Amino acid sequence: MINVGIIGSGFIGPAHIEALRRLGNINVVAICDVSQSAAQACAAKLNVPHAYSDVALFLQHEGLQAVHNCTPNHLHSAINRQIIRAGKHVFSEKPLCMTMDEARELVALAEQAGVVHGVSFVYRQFAMVQQAASMVSHQQLGRLFSAQGSYMQDWMLEETDYNWRVDAEKGGASRAMADIGSHWCDTIQFVTGRKIVEVMADLSIVWPTRKASLGSAATFGAQGGETQYQSRDVTTEDMGSVLFRFDDGSKGCFSVSQVSAGRKNRLNLEVNGSLGALAWDQEIPQQLWLGHRQKANQLLSDDPSLMNPDVADRARFPGGHIEGWPDAFRAMMQQFYLAVSEGKPPAQQSATFATFHEGAQVMAIVEAIVQSHQQQRWVRVSA
Repeated sequence: MINVGIIGSGFIGPAHIEALRRLGNINVVAICDVSQSAAQACAAKLNVPHAYSDVALFLQHEGLQAVHNCTPNHLHSAINRQIIRAGKHVFSEKPLCMTMDEARELVALAEQAGVVHGVSFVYRQFAMVQQAASMVSHQQLGRLFSAQGSYMQDWMLEETDYNWRVDAEKGGASRAMADIGSHWCDTIQFVTGRKIVEVMADLSIVWPTRKASLGSAATFGAQGGETQYQSRDVTTEDMGSVLFRFDDGSKGCFSVSQVSAGRKNRLNLEVNGSLGALAWDQEIPQQLWLGHRQKANQLLSDDPSLMNPDVADRARFPGGHIEGWPDAFRAMMQQFYLAVSEGKPPAQQSATFATFHEGAQVMAIVEAIVQSHQQQRWVRVSA
């Protein structure tokens, strides 16, 4: 059994715990949160034996081997640094940190410490995304020349929708692009095997002022009728569109929005090649659309017997058995803990999960997107 601790018990912390427990060889031994009462409440609810409110004490917990950082964005850098310096394997929610200087430092620290390091880019773990990447790598689409897509949500549609992510000091200078655009960028780079190296962006704030609840409101939660509000200025984008160039000269575009009514969590992508095309939609994750010129289009399902042999095992059950986001999350944890079991990070080119290297590279894309919007020009993604 591998002893694991969780820092942060908001929306995503319990999701980590649920996925970890499905692996069978993980023992979640402790939770750390902003206060002792909050930590104890979460620990009691999820049957975790120990609760802490001090990160330093938490990291001294006997036998602790790996730590998941599930805190708000502005705490990621300092806590990731503490985890690494304590010699623990570290799995961080994205973004990895708030600035590229912090990202480069964390990559260097993790590599020097020899700990396994991961970032929570989950969509590459879906079976049909694995299939898409396999088809591209085996040149089943021919020569790739474009990619496009979007990531649409509606949880920030109304003026009264507000949480810590809206505050640039806690969430960062970018919101929609950093929060969900980062997922799209990681997924398309994984599928194509190419890196985004240049961007041209146009971002938009739909609600320059939002009404923040004076009470507590959970992410993706609904407000009650008696809620009292306070007006808050908004400096982070609600939506945006990006033209981009890959490192091989091929091109693409994508849009993100957190204000698209009816779209709950719709990440979709399409890749076009000289022999065919493919498309995937996260809200119908077990289907991969295959486009053809000279014959009827196809819908491929995640039946292991129909998938490419090198990725067939990424569909855990026979065809027709529903697998979705929690299963992809479990797969991400499984890949990370295979490396933890070996006691060292995998070689960068052979990692089956997103590491701090990918976390830093996607941060560089988001930083370039923000700069491009501000300066209204093409911007090169920093190395």
